[in-house]
Amino acid sequence: MSVVERRMACSADAVLRVLRDGWLYPTWVVGASRVRAVSDDWPEPGSRISHSVGLWPFTIDDDSVSLAWFPEHGIELQARGWPAGEARVRVSVVADGPGCVVRITEDAVRGPGTWVPRPIRSAALHVRNVESLRRLEWLAARREP
Repeated sequence: MSVVERRMACSADAVLRVLRDGWLYPTWVVGASRVRAVSDDWPEPGSRISHSVGLWPFTIDDDSVSLAWFPEHGIELQARGWPAGEARVRVSVVADGPGCVVRITEDAVRGPGTWVPRPIRSAALHVRNVESLRRLEWLAARREP
């Protein structure tokens, strides 16, 4: 399991606004290349983001599903990226003064990704999620009032 945390200069509300906008998903999630559709009720549990992973022309269409939405604290997803498999991802947002602390907890839960030894899998997810949090902060900072 990979846990990555970042202290952000933007507000928790700004980060939550980015998470609520499913169309921004490939802008901050490393590996997602485009969004094809977003459920009208995103990010309510059971709603989906239909996205593609990979680099054109080698993209694969898949979906990520909201498992839980905590309007003041974050989201939990079942992120799909077959043929690699599926991962459980939780993004937690906690206000901290004028800024916030955001944590991504992620691990493979289904498919070939689970075959990769945990230390190697965690290291790869760590690198990816450090960049994802950097991108998330960049987007959220631009959504401040």
